[in-house]
Amino acid sequence: MSGRSRVAVTRRLPAAVEEQLAREFDAQLNRDDRPLEAAGLQQALRTADGLLCTVTDRISAEVLAVEPLQARILANFGVGFNHIDLAAARTRGVVVTNTPEVLTEDTADDAFMLMLMVARRAGEGERQVRAGAWTGWRPTHLLGTKVSGKTLGLVGMGRIARAVARRARLGFGMRVLFHDPVPPPPEVVGELGATARPSVDDVVREADFVSLHCPATPETRHLIDARRLKLMKPGAFLINTARGDVVDEQALVAALKARTIAGAGLDVYEREPAMSPELRTMENVVLLPHLGSATQETRVAMGMRAIENLKAFFSGAPPRDRVA
Repeated sequence: MSGRSRVAVTRRLPAAVEEQLAREFDAQLNRDDRPLEAAGLQQALRTADGLLCTVTDRISAEVLAVEPLQARILANFGVGFNHIDLAAARTRGVVVTNTPEVLTEDTADDAFMLMLMVARRAGEGERQVRAGAWTGWRPTHLLGTKVSGKTLGLVGMGRIARAVARRARLGFGMRVLFHDPVPPPPEVVGELGATARPSVDDVVREADFVSLHCPATPETRHLIDARRLKLMKPGAFLINTARGDVVDEQALVAALKARTIAGAGLDVYEREPAMSPELRTMENVVLLPHLGSATQETRVAMGMRAIENLKAFFSGAPPRDRVA
C-alpha cells in the first residue's frame, strides 16, 4: 500500500466504484454504510490524504479545524456542496470538487416524475390500490390536473433546469418561463423555446408548475417563502429537486393545508431525513427520499467522476470539477 494515496470513503458506493477506488488508492471503505458523525469525519481528515464525501456529511468549519489535518481534498459525490464550508476549506488549504453533468438527465426525470405524480394524484391512487380501497373505475374518481400544455416556471436555468425545459416543451407542449440571475446564452434559451422573466415573483405568479433548480446558498435559503407561495396560483404545484432549504418548509405546510396552492412534489427537505410530520399526512403532496440521481448508471458515473478528480489532484494536475 505504500506510495498510494489514502482515500476515506464516507458512505457505501456502487460496487463498481468501490472496486475502482480499491485499484487506484489505499481506500478506506464504509462497509456498514453508517453516516459519519463529526468525530468520524475528523478522524478521516486526520488519517487520510483525501475524502470521498457525500451530501450526508456535514463538513463544517469546526470539523475542518481538526489537528493535525492530513486530508487535502474533499471529492464530493454529488453536484451540490452546501454541506461543506467552502470558506473554511479554502482557509485550511483543502480542495473541494463535485460531480456535475453526469446526473443532469436523471434529476430532470425525477422532477418530471414528481410533476406528473402530484398533478395526476398517482401517490393517492397507489395507496388506495395497495390498501384494497379501490372499488373500480368511475368517472369522478381521483380527478387530477392536466400537465400537457400548461405553463412551467423554472427557478434557475442551469443544466438540470434546461433538461426539464426540453422535456416540457418537446414532450408535453408546455410553455416554459424561467428566472436566473445569470441566464444561459440567448441561443440556448431560443433552442429551448423558453421565455425569461425579470424576477422569481414573475415566474411563480404565472406558472402552473414551479420547479426549483437553484443552488443552496445563504441568498437562496427560503427563496420560496410564505409571500411567494401566496403569489402562486391556487391551482399551481411546487416541485423541489434542488435543496430542501430553498423552501421554507413550515410555510409550505401552511400553504398546502390552506390550499393556497394545489400541491407539491418534494424530493428534498429542509432538515432531511427529518421533515415536518404534517407533510406525511397530506394527500396533496408527493414525498420521495432524495432520489434525483438514483439510477445504477448515474451513481456509478458520479463515483467515477469523483475518482477522476482524486486522480488528477494526487498527480498534481488541476481537478476537472474544482469548486474551492
